[in-house]
Amino acid sequence: MSEIEDKYISLLTDFGFKRIFGTDLNKDLLIGFLNALFEGSHVITDVKYLNTEHLGDLHSERKAIFDVYCETENGEKFIVEMQNAFQEFFKDRSLFYSTFPIREQGVKGSDWDFHLNHVYTIALLNFDMHDPAFEQSQISHTVKLCDTYTHKVFYDKLDFIYVEIAKFDKSADELNSTFEKWLYVLKNLSRLDRQPQSLRDKVFDRLFTQAEIAKFNPRELREYEDSRKAYRDLKNSLDTAMREGLEKGRAEGLEKGRAEGEKMKSIAIAKKMMAMGLDDDTIMQATGLSASDMTALHNK
Repeated sequence: MSEIEDKYISLLTDFGFKRIFGTDLNKDLLIGFLNALFEGSHVITDVKYLNTEHLGDLHSERKAIFDVYCETENGEKFIVEMQNAFQEFFKDRSLFYSTFPIREQGVKGSDWDFHLNHVYTIALLNFDMHDPAFEQSQISHTVKLCDTYTHKVFYDKLDFIYVEIAKFDKSADELNSTFEKWLYVLKNLSRLDRQPQSLRDKVFDRLFTQAEIAKFNPRELREYEDSRKAYRDLKNSLDTAMREGLEKGRAEGLEKGRAEGEKMKSIAIAKKMMAMGLDDDTIMQATGLSASDMTALHNK
């Protein structure tokens, strides 16, 4: 018997994300999300889902498995990924993934003119990326190939879009745009027990219908339970690591504070001993200060 008490699935799980964004049945939801992401600068009317598993040119090369991979009616390629945990080489992974839709456009033979269609790699991040290249007050970041002097776009058909979902903290009553509505459901859907009034339109009506757990068949329910458990295990591991890191940092901070306090006491005693005319060796032996500490005191 299912132990799930939530009414709606979590879009942060692998199952939930692919159910809403990765199936032909719900491709209107993916289109709605992408159009909201571009906020009118780019309009998508249709997509075709492509194979999400890609092998390198050689069998021994590393493969890539995308969460969602699709193509628009004019040949543009979109990789859409949900990333729940920071990875040390995450930017390298983004670049590596983008090479697959680029290379697969190559036409064998000498007549190909190297014309490429646009490739978008979209990463939805359930953490704060803390990248020094980003404006930290912003949630969505678009990276292109630019000239480092003029800052003008050198190549306009390769975009990396990073969306830091974890930063979004608005309530359902504060949503001002369709993109903010998507950010809200991406982060909060499984916590809701009803569809908020601010999310009542054709697209979000369909999303809430597709996300309702009570409508799952037994196989879907098992798959979602497994996916939810994997997500919670990952989150618990991250929370534990963060808590242990904070505790270690706090302990190291206290130890550092104690050491600094003891040294200040030693310096105060050394100053009094210097005023009494005692030699440095005697002072160092009595206080534990080093020769460099004594030199610094004499130079003050």
